[in-house]
Amino acid sequence: MDGAGMNLLLRGTLWIVVFIGLVLTPMIVLVVRPVPGGAGFWWDFSVALGFASTTMMGITFALTARFRRATEPFGIDIVYYMHRRIAWIALILAVLHPVLIFAENPSLIRILDPAVMPRHLVAACASFLGLILLIGTSAWRRQLGIEYDRWRALHAILAVLTLVLAVIHIQQVGYYVDEPWKKWLWVIIPASWIGFVLYRRLIKPFAIMRRPYQVTEVRQELGQCWTLVFEPEGHSGLRFSPGQFVWLSLWYTPFALREHPFSIASSAEDPSKIEITIKELGDFTRQIGNVKVGERAYMEGPYGIFTIDRMPAPGYVFIAGGVGVAPFMGILRTMADRRDPRPVLLFYGAKSWEGLTFRDELKGLETRLDLKTVVILENPTPEWEGEKGMITKNVLEKHLPAEHIRRAYFIDGPEPMMEAVEKSLLQLGVPGSDIHVEIYDLA
Repeated sequence: MDGAGMNLLLRGTLWIVVFIGLVLTPMIVLVVRPVPGGAGFWWDFSVALGFASTTMMGITFALTARFRRATEPFGIDIVYYMHRRIAWIALILAVLHPVLIFAENPSLIRILDPAVMPRHLVAACASFLGLILLIGTSAWRRQLGIEYDRWRALHAILAVLTLVLAVIHIQQVGYYVDEPWKKWLWVIIPASWIGFVLYRRLIKPFAIMRRPYQVTEVRQELGQCWTLVFEPEGHSGLRFSPGQFVWLSLWYTPFALREHPFSIASSAEDPSKIEITIKELGDFTRQIGNVKVGERAYMEGPYGIFTIDRMPAPGYVFIAGGVGVAPFMGILRTMADRRDPRPVLLFYGAKSWEGLTFRDELKGLETRLDLKTVVILENPTPEWEGEKGMITKNVLEKHLPAEHIRRAYFIDGPEPMMEAVEKSLLQLGVPGSDIHVEIYDLA
């Protein structure tokens, strides 16, 4: 491992320690004197689970604040993945908290009667309901038919309300936080969580607005895709590594909670312009062809570790499905500008020849790079003589290079395709450490 890799490892370890510390610190009220007595182990343990659940909810605000230094060792896609998993753990702990209390003292079930329910329990029930709605509307957003931008606003509101109600519950119970310093501890810590929200929704958007971009070209591509070219207004542009992505705000300011993540498809050697290729798929992207030259846009980034600069290797294998080829175009264009001699094998799957975005440019890049492209068409014409169907294990095995240099494998495309390809590569003996997958689902 080189010096840069060791530095990232150490920074990643440090952030993990910080995270664990942030989760455990609020539970200091359970062990630092004066400690209320007589409750019993299971009661105290259930309360500890409640504190941990609340703290985990608060920590998720920090995870989605997109602090560059904190996300860089892991990649923001992994951070968002952990955000979702931690939310589920918080829900499990929130369920166990009352279950253990009622198991220890079944007679307390009577206080669930709405006619006699105390205020602290009302706050707890409302917070629990908010957490269920928060996770449910996120996990099943598409099935519920919730449009992405509306979900973003709903998610933010539910998250804040759920956390505030949980803290109200803790303060009103008071049993473990009766001491003034403990009460203040449980005011200051939640306030810091709200501070993350204010940073994400007010401070960061204000900074982004000071570095606007202008659309200078709108180019229609094959495969229902559009390439938008952006140039900076009044600043030097964005330094990025090939394969990274940005959060793009179009038609709205960064305050509107309507930014969307897209890979950068242009060369990292020219930060004076940013090219983003977008396929007409979802609520936002269906309108992308309506963008006009001269419109203002805003970008936040760059983010992501899906880059050859982070994963140096003697050679590369890129496996793309559909518009998942966009980050690879950024990488290949960068390698061409750098006159990079390393060999690259690109597997490119698409539905048809007419939908093969960048097919002409890829031919040109093969003259500038040590690049071989294997096209796999799902619905080919009868005249097609290349690979047909999906990117299967057999297709990979047939075309993977025979030479014994170690290559890094990058996969991008629809989630089922990425899972199947990763599984096939592992079956073919490719070490898991050499396989890198782009996680798109950041919601």
